[in-house]
Amino acid sequence: MDSDSTIKDYGSGGKAGAWIRIVLRFLQFVLAITVAGIYGADLHAAAQHGASANASWVYAVVVAGMSAITVMVFVAPVVKSLVFWFWDLILFVLWVAVFGRFASIYLHYRPAVVNGKVSTGPGPNPTIMHHAVWVDLVNMLLWFITGTWGAVVFAMRRRRTLHTGRAKV
Repeated sequence: MDSDSTIKDYGSGGKAGAWIRIVLRFLQFVLAITVAGIYGADLHAAAQHGASANASWVYAVVVAGMSAITVMVFVAPVVKSLVFWFWDLILFVLWVAVFGRFASIYLHYRPAVVNGKVSTGPGPNPTIMHHAVWVDLVNMLLWFITGTWGAVVFAMRRRRTLHTGRAKV
């Protein structure tokens, strides 16, 4: 086995590229589970108090679940996740919607202060939700990175040689 075939076994970018993809996918998984936990806890609390589920929270949990399942599928050694770059970009768009929705509510939210104490009232904790907005943003950026990387690698594999144009690179 020569060194060229060893590098090709790791896909685009060699060992370094493989490790970068593993780290990115790990972060995507951990952050998706985090978002599912944050918004899922609010959905559970609402159900305990007899309130109906808010569609924005349900949407966030569904997108987080889809992201976590996608990462589990893409980590399987049989699946070449770079070929499915379009799915990464679809998840990016879904995360844009999650970030946009919760950023519009909680990014500039300032809780009321009554007698020197923060009054949050019923419902989700605004401080936790403010932090969750940043987790949504990081999720969105990670899916953009993996989608763009996959699209670039996919496009590069379809190139032809410079001089004759007959051989594939």
